[in-house]
Amino acid sequence: MSRQRKQTDAEERFNDFYRQQYPDRWDSLKTAMLEEHAPVAFQEGLETPYYLDSASIRCARLLGTEAQDYVLDMCAAPGGKTLVIASTLKGTGRLVCNDRSSTRRARLHRVIETHLKEVWRTNITIQAHDAARWGLYEQQIYDKILLDAPCSSERHVLKDAHYLAQWTPNRPKRLSVQQFAMLAAALEAVKIGGTILYSTCAIAKEEDEGIIEKLFKKRPGRFRLVEIDEAGSEPCKYGRIILPDKAQGQGPMYFCKLERLS
Repeated sequence: MSRQRKQTDAEERFNDFYRQQYPDRWDSLKTAMLEEHAPVAFQEGLETPYYLDSASIRCARLLGTEAQDYVLDMCAAPGGKTLVIASTLKGTGRLVCNDRSSTRRARLHRVIETHLKEVWRTNITIQAHDAARWGLYEQQIYDKILLDAPCSSERHVLKDAHYLAQWTPNRPKRLSVQQFAMLAAALEAVKIGGTILYSTCAIAKEEDEGIIEKLFKKRPGRFRLVEIDEAGSEPCKYGRIILPDKAQGQGPMYFCKLERLS
């Protein structure tokens, strides 16, 4: 089979999969994801601005970090949301930033050192744990946890012929297993009364509201949803999502906030 034929077949599988999830909307959503959307400069208290999707800034702020909080950024690299969190802590409390990949950790180090003033870096620790096994390392430690989970990142897949050719419907299913394990681990690591913000830049429902639904089934009574009212976001069964066809090119960005009860 020719490379062009494989590319066409992969794109057809991709379109069929997401058209089932967004039947009357897929064409407009796909068009919006293919369009270029300029990142914005986040610079609140930073040495130099960091450019990222405005939906990512809004998402990180929803964690609600305050001075003196003990915070875990569970999958921190490349570090944009880390900077948003650090800008609220201002060197107080503690911020643990984690990523298993040595390459991504190196980038995270550079982002932190380049953009944060030295006094704001003193409370930051960078670690290399397997996020899905975090409950084995620490339990009931953190006031707040951001789990910006590895995901399908469909906007990037659509724009890269190499990744699109490799895509199969098994990708969201495989990632959802990892995402649930990470969220279950976060539930063990956060304090009772503490909060978790689960987020992805995926549009696959299996990776978004499906993860929260599974947590309700597997960990009943252990947590509750915290209502989020974020302008420009759309309600899901659990949590909310920002989609670029209705948010002036922002996103995709899914988020759901949880409070641990027991």
